[in-house]
Amino acid sequence: MATPRIEIDLAKIAHNAKNLKRLYGSKGIDIIGVTKGVCGDPDIADTLVKSGISVLADSRISNIKRMREAGIEAEFLMLRTPIPSQAESVVKYADISLNSEVSVVKSLSKFAVEYDTTHKIILMVELGDLGVGLMPSDLEGMVEEVIDLEGIELAGIGTNLACQGGIKPDEEKMGYLSSLAREVEEKFEVTLEFVSGGNSANYTWFTSTEDVGRINNLRLGESIYMGCETLYRTPIPGLFADAFTLVAEVIESKIKPSVPYGGVCQDVSGHIHTFQDRGPIRRALIGVGLQDVAVSGLTPKLDFDIIGMCSDYVIVDAKQTDLKAGDEVAFSLNYGGLLSCMTSPYVMKRYR
Repeated sequence: MATPRIEIDLAKIAHNAKNLKRLYGSKGIDIIGVTKGVCGDPDIADTLVKSGISVLADSRISNIKRMREAGIEAEFLMLRTPIPSQAESVVKYADISLNSEVSVVKSLSKFAVEYDTTHKIILMVELGDLGVGLMPSDLEGMVEEVIDLEGIELAGIGTNLACQGGIKPDEEKMGYLSSLAREVEEKFEVTLEFVSGGNSANYTWFTSTEDVGRINNLRLGESIYMGCETLYRTPIPGLFADAFTLVAEVIESKIKPSVPYGGVCQDVSGHIHTFQDRGPIRRALIGVGLQDVAVSGLTPKLDFDIIGMCSDYVIVDAKQTDLKAGDEVAFSLNYGGLLSCMTSPYVMKRYR
């Protein structure tokens, strides 16, 4: 079978999605399935919908369009705050979007009127991660500016943590978001459909809190696909961590020195290396490289070490593993590895 390929176990993804929906639902929190890590793959999206997830989120318009054209029956959320020049496409293909700029919401309003539709918005609030979001002190002012715009429905507020800054969602931050939601609802006499507390990093907070407050939504990707929370990548009990496997092929296997010889300069990525002298080793080249996958996201399933990489292949110290040209080897993936594999046109997708 052709390599490199990523083997995708849809049954394990379904199992994880159903169990997470049940877990978070036990305290009144619904989940949105994030598809950006799998490049809006229609088979995976269909699996999520059949597992009871009714809203799918992606950060690329092309992925949302791909899922719509494949007939996926779900509401679609634009996960990345809209690029201003893409406002028309956001209205055309997404039902909901996360927002933090008044000018962008006004542009969405303009196109929603042109398309005779209503576009839902969730206003993102900055709670310390210093990524997307307006400062809490500016929330009410922004609500005043957008709440009566034609074609726009204020559907909720949200935040994003443990992303750019690695700041964890905890009782204090979730309590603050809940209080902001209550203030908006009381002042503007609205009921927010979404109070979106974050992502897969919220698992620790969720399992330890007695009261989730007004938080009624989380946006989950990594915990569905990798079976872990994302503060420390701790496995979530009862979930599969091996729904995805990268398979690649040995293209050369020879005994060679472990240290390159000659004058050392920059490698293909602009780095200058120091090398560990392991003596002569079986140095195997695996037919997958930086153009295919984020190699740092790979963990071999056999007992060998990744010792180098370039755009076309990964170099391993095979140790006691008798690798031969043509042998297939398997790798586990972290989320970055998954994202790169699913995005790469050079990695075949195989479903099972």
